[in-house]
Amino acid sequence: MPNQDVTASKVVVLAGGWSDEREVSKVSGSEVAKALEEAGFNRVDLLDPASDDFLSRLVSGDYDVAFIAMHGRMGEDGSVQGLLDVVGIPYTFSHVFASSLAMAKDMAKLVFHKAGIPVPRGVQLTDAHPDEGELDKLVEELGLPLFVKPVGNGSSFGISRVTTREELAPAIVMAASNGDRVLVEEAIEGTEITVPVVGNDDAEALPIIEVVTGADFYDVKVKYEPSDLHHVIPARLSSATYALAQEYAIRAHRSLGCVGCSRSDFIVRADGVPVILETNTIPGMTPASLLPDAARHAGIEFPELCKRFVELALECESPS
Repeated sequence: MPNQDVTASKVVVLAGGWSDEREVSKVSGSEVAKALEEAGFNRVDLLDPASDDFLSRLVSGDYDVAFIAMHGRMGEDGSVQGLLDVVGIPYTFSHVFASSLAMAKDMAKLVFHKAGIPVPRGVQLTDAHPDEGELDKLVEELGLPLFVKPVGNGSSFGISRVTTREELAPAIVMAASNGDRVLVEEAIEGTEITVPVVGNDDAEALPIIEVVTGADFYDVKVKYEPSDLHHVIPARLSSATYALAQEYAIRAHRSLGCVGCSRSDFIVRADGVPVILETNTIPGMTPASLLPDAARHAGIEFPELCKRFVELALECESPS
């Protein structure tokens, strides 16, 4: 962690954008901007990349660092990171390659598997309208229930939990409308947890959150309800499983090449093995979000957390 005081830095917070998560991103950005001001930063501007004058304001702003509070497409997939590389502004969280790799769930699964992290069995589809024989084969190979999800979207947009053969085709069509490729995966039964990781080369896991939803899965509605309705901190796991989940989350962070922070979601099976679902490179920063909740439990209040992310960005301002 850098020793210098970074509060003299001129920070631009990027929020909004074009994805399904635009409104959530705007809330994250507003919360981050307030937190940075509370942390003592002299200048904090909030810009929406979807605005007509965004690029001219960004380039003329003389910013020392950008705090990316965007989620989903064009924000978490490496696109805005590439733009910031071109204009020469350091930024929070992962760089282009790690961002795009984590966002592509099919490719990320290959990385996780290679790193020795258990993953669900699954099949990638490029056709949104598989024939009846292909649908039967999916059910035969993976069983029911199934999860159907777009390969490159976030915050559970386009994801369905399929419990019958008849639900499969419509779920694939819906997922395809949210992304070019579709991933069909077995539904792992167990305890849902999320493990935030903060840091660059010295990344450390924060307290694990157990997610209790009362729904079929942690969907869009549940994600943005008050955190105390759904977050159990620390997760109710054995000490061995707890340590293993933290180890897997750090391993996922490093194998993808993440910096700053990440948040990996798992299902812990009855045998105590955590199975990874995905890694988020820009976790939510709303009052209901998981990573800030875990940080508070670790004694890190939100303004200090946001300041730390700026420090980590300036620590590794050269893209990896």
